[in-house]
Amino acid sequence: MESRAVWRRFRANKRAYVSAWIFGILVALSLLAPFIANQKPLFIYHEGRAYFPVFVDYPETTFGGDFESFTDYLDPYVREVLLRDSFVLRTLVPYSDDSILFDLHAPSPTPPDSKHWLGTDDKGRDVLARMLYGLRTSIAFGFLLSVCVLLIGVSVGAGQGYYGGGIDLLGQRLIEIWNSIPVLFVIIIVANTIMPSFWWILAVVLAFSWIGLASVVRAEVLKVRNLEFVRAAKAMGFGDWHIITRHILPNAMVATITYVPFIMASGIITLGSLDFLGFGTQDASLGELLAQGKNNLTSPHLGISSFVIISVLLSVLVFIGEGLRDALDPKAHSAEKAHFL
Repeated sequence: MESRAVWRRFRANKRAYVSAWIFGILVALSLLAPFIANQKPLFIYHEGRAYFPVFVDYPETTFGGDFESFTDYLDPYVREVLLRDSFVLRTLVPYSDDSILFDLHAPSPTPPDSKHWLGTDDKGRDVLARMLYGLRTSIAFGFLLSVCVLLIGVSVGAGQGYYGGGIDLLGQRLIEIWNSIPVLFVIIIVANTIMPSFWWILAVVLAFSWIGLASVVRAEVLKVRNLEFVRAAKAMGFGDWHIITRHILPNAMVATITYVPFIMASGIITLGSLDFLGFGTQDASLGELLAQGKNNLTSPHLGISSFVIISVLLSVLVFIGEGLRDALDPKAHSAEKAHFL
């Protein structure tokens, strides 16, 4: 019943509800990126046989070519000679995020046209394809960061708040020291030592991102650890793990859940900032696309495209977080209950 009331309050917040739908659409587009933007066709029917290049890499000899290397489906020889009489089902955007196009009508970056709906970047790659794959990278980074931050932040905060005393005091001093380390400098050092990758950046950002959530959980646990139901559980002989997970943490989950969208937005901003500065991954990213917009002021489609998608993504996450905060607010629940009475 309570969950239905929370959902009703969240749905009543039109801005948060619409934002949740928009975010769901963005997640679906990012997950389906290989089936929306890919230089490999979805399906080929050639000489009585069916092929699925989007799942399997076929050598050129499969379609009557001369080379054993994987087929380049953007090659005019492959399209116009080898697959001329075949049925080919291509993706909506027939380019991958790393497809370099050599048949452009002008030097790259080119403005939007009928073939490239958002134009091409300064390396001759389709901007819409780059944006879809960059969106997938950003959402995956934010999601993984949020999950890991939840595991670490809730564990550390609950331990500090429940045991208190010397453990809490020592933990707070260590957190203050750890939090004083500049994250950007650490990432720059890592980037100059090893080749930065998605997982390396995730690990470094995670090392500093859990502190805020741990402080929130610690404060919530400190408020409830001496309440009557906790004392009763201790008197009945329940262990610390049972008390923390079954009696204390559920009361701290309101603050934790409302924190998640903001953690995700913060992770996306951090990854985008690193990519913008050149310390991020070498994969397609929204920050790298934004940097191209800065470096190519005569091609405004680059900056506008990246700015719009980043703004929409961060805005819907913030609105969802605000909606969850209001829906889970105990005062709102009390007011709603009083209204029905």
